[in-house]
Amino acid sequence: MAFVLIVHEVAAYDHWKISFDQAAELRKSAGEVCYQLLRYDTNANHIVHFSQWTSLDNARQFFESDELVEIRKQAGVKAPDFIYLQELESGVL
Repeated sequence: MAFVLIVHEVAAYDHWKISFDQAAELRKSAGEVCYQLLRYDTNANHIVHFSQWTSLDNARQFFESDELVEIRKQAGVKAPDFIYLQELESGVL
């Protein structure tokens, strides 16, 4: 399984969330399978986007595309940190 962890600060969560929701079909067609949004408990504008992808190549192409760079800029994203991950193991306790 391929996963992407993105940590970034946004200018305003509500504004960013509109852009995030509008890009849902773009993300899906690029290969995003599912996602979780989390925020720091002390800062509602510090967001963590954790998602599963069909492949890391698809995820990299999407997140590094000119179109998405512009969407992030319009959404008020500040210095995103992308971490591309391969699953080793999962379980339920």
